[in-house]
Order: sequence, then structure tokens, then C-alpha cells
Amino acid sequence: MPDVTPGSAGLAGLNALGPAEAERELLSCCASPAFARGAAALLPCDDPARLVASAGDLVRELGWDDVREALAAHPRIGARAAGTGREASWSRAEQSGTAGADRRVLAELAAGNALYEQRFGHVYLVCATGLSAEEMLDRLMARLRADEETERAVVREELAKITELRVAKLLARDEESA
Repeated sequence: MPDVTPGSAGLAGLNALGPAEAERELLSCCASPAFARGAAALLPCDDPARLVASAGDLVRELGWDDVREALAAHPRIGARAAGTGREASWSRAEQSGTAGADRRVLAELAAGNALYEQRFGHVYLVCATGLSAEEMLDRLMARLRADEETERAVVREELAKITELRVAKLLARDEESA
């Protein structure tokens, strides 16, 4: 068994961890304990692509209370993630399209976030990787017109995409340290 320190992750690292330690690592990808338990139960795994896809499937199958628990860990779009941990770092990178955005767009995002939270009762979530602030705002405005059931389906899909990207980043840490 390789010498693995929690936090070193990578596929080999995850495979070497006990269930509780693996769950802690996986919580950085999706802050739902139900997700982390389900993903840790897939270990050991020898196929990173299968683990990434399975992680997305697990998120899509979460109950709404579990989704809301995961949403609570996400900062508002346009707001800087607090903290110095892995999740905060990933969130800042994912939302990098808001860096240097026009003040008007950022103000509209802030106002839209408030309207969204008032309407749906949780943070607006979008897989922001590769999107400009304007694109995030356009999606927010469109989603404000959705009914609750439709929006819940969109939120689950966005959370699944974010989780897949983060699991892939966690697994890529093997290559970074090699």
C-alpha cells in the first residue's frame, strides 16, 4: 500500500484511504455527506473516468435535502469564496470569469443572486468554468423564469457537472505529484 497522506488524493491515494478518510476527501468535490458516502463506496476503483462519471450519477440521484446541503457550501456567483482550502481555491478558479468583469455586470449578478435566493430559497448554482460574467448573468436571468421543478432539475445537473470537474481535479493530483 502506498504511503498516502490525507489531502494528497489522486486515484491511488483515494484507493488507499479508509472509508471515513475517503469521504472527507470527496466532500471537497460535493459537500453532501450522502454523496461522499456513495462515492467512497465505489473505492477501490481502477478507472478514473468511471469514477468521475459515477460521481455525477450519484449527484443526480441525491434527494433534494442532500442537494441543498451541498449548495450551502457554494459561494454566490461573483462573490469571492472564503477560506484557503481546496474547495475555496477551486471555487475561485471556477468563477474566474467574474474577475475583472464590468462593475455593472457584477452589480447585476449580485442583485440577480438576491432575487434567485428569494425565489428558490438557495444559492444560484451554475457550472461557471469557462463562462464569462455576462454568460453567468444571462443564465441567471433565464433561470429566474423557471418553475421550481424545472429549476431543481437544472440545479442537480449543474451540481453534477461541478462535482465531475472537481473529482477529475482530485484524481489529477496523482499526475501533478508524479
